[in-house]
Amino acid sequence: MDLRRPIGHLLLSLSGVAVFVWLMRHVPVANPTTVALGLLVIVLLTATLSRLWVAVVASTVAMLAFNFFFLPPIGTFTIADPQNWVALLAFLTVAVIASQLSSAAQARAREAIDRRNEVTHLFDLSRDVLLTTDSAAAISLLARFIARRFDLDYVAICLPSPTTLGGDLRGRRWDVFPAGSIALALDHAQLAAAFAGAEHTVEFDAYARTYSGHRTLLVGGQTVQLVPLRMGAKAIGLLATHGHPVDPATLDALGGVAAIAIERAQFLDERKSAELARQSEQMKSALLTSLGHDLRTPLTAIRVAANNLLASWLTDAQRREQGELVLSETERLTRLFNNILEMARIDAGVVSTEQRWVHPSEIVEAARAQVEHTLRGHPVEVHVEGERLVRLDPRLTAAALAHLLENAAQYTPSGSAIHVSATVTPEGLSLGVRDHGPGISPADLPHLFERFYRGVAAKARASGTGMGLSIARGLLALEQGRLWAENAPGEGAMFSIAVPADTKAAEPAGSPA
Repeated sequence: MDLRRPIGHLLLSLSGVAVFVWLMRHVPVANPTTVALGLLVIVLLTATLSRLWVAVVASTVAMLAFNFFFLPPIGTFTIADPQNWVALLAFLTVAVIASQLSSAAQARAREAIDRRNEVTHLFDLSRDVLLTTDSAAAISLLARFIARRFDLDYVAICLPSPTTLGGDLRGRRWDVFPAGSIALALDHAQLAAAFAGAEHTVEFDAYARTYSGHRTLLVGGQTVQLVPLRMGAKAIGLLATHGHPVDPATLDALGGVAAIAIERAQFLDERKSAELARQSEQMKSALLTSLGHDLRTPLTAIRVAANNLLASWLTDAQRREQGELVLSETERLTRLFNNILEMARIDAGVVSTEQRWVHPSEIVEAARAQVEHTLRGHPVEVHVEGERLVRLDPRLTAAALAHLLENAAQYTPSGSAIHVSATVTPEGLSLGVRDHGPGISPADLPHLFERFYRGVAAKARASGTGMGLSIARGLLALEQGRLWAENAPGEGAMFSIAVPADTKAAEPAGSPA
């Protein structure tokens, strides 16, 4: 308990009594009644501002000073007139009673303020819980929130380990999530004993205004309060606190809020798992559907072409045509399996990056070479601005650009041009692919880069799995790059790439490396 503030009040009160007595001794019109009322005012002010014992000491000193300096015979503690005894006792009684009433009122006011602050802290804690969305770290965060909101030196949320639930209570293991400025080692056997008591019938103590199950432990010389965490009548764990005193009823409410927060974290985790399972099933279904379609078509074409090649009546030109069909469909199957492998590698996080200095035209040419067969029948117009080099991973950037070129070739009329632009800016490399197709439907724009997504118009015009744009965005994300799409002015769609990279001027031909 900090006594500096009450002692300061006592010294101030005694100084006030001394100053008042000195003034009254030098005022000719002063009489005992005036002095007694003045001293009583000082005592009442002391009782209003400080604790009861300070007011009692101040009233006793004021009574002695009143007797010594103002009641005859003056200069002694002897009282000659019996009426003065009555006045002195009345003064002391009034001073003590007034001090008691004032101190009681202060205590009730302090208690009301403490209860208000605790309710405010509970509200703030509830808001913290609602703002917590990371279920993996939710319980550790909850312990830190409680320690911070209630100014506690130590807080620990203790949950029985799922592997030992229902077993021997003495051998039960505990998952402890501590927080606070000090570290304490809680004994698991004591936790098990406290939890066993909390699992019994819930009883309410009307006098203490608490439910059963409260325990006090001595850990490392520190007193630790234990309160059950209950969901309804069922105990799910324990809350351990040490530091700033908290009302037992508030501890019960705090345990209830903590239990709800733990239940919410578990619910969020289960919901996340269910959502991931649902998305996984959707992806599997979409992948099987797409593969069933895109495998059947080229395999059928290859089988028919192979049968035709066995026919003796084919001319050399027809045989070349059938051979080119086999090669085309084989290349299509190769791209399909490459897409599946690329998507799996992106999901597994095993795609490595290797940066080097390249000219933008090298990236464009590498991308064109990857989808050369698909681009047949589409003139590609390339415009590269500047002669600066960029430092990035050309393999990833070219692969992403190749997917955009393939997408443009698939969804635009045969013979229409595809425009590719490359610009080096101080921020890095910007690439653009524009086609002269039907453009992108406003309903498709928000979902364009989702895995396996294909718009209604795309399904009617060309085959595909809907993986290309998703893979392109995933590859660029490894370089902190961005990919977005919009409808170009006039007609067609415009896909843009921005990759942050260092730039430098290209060295003149023939200069030393």
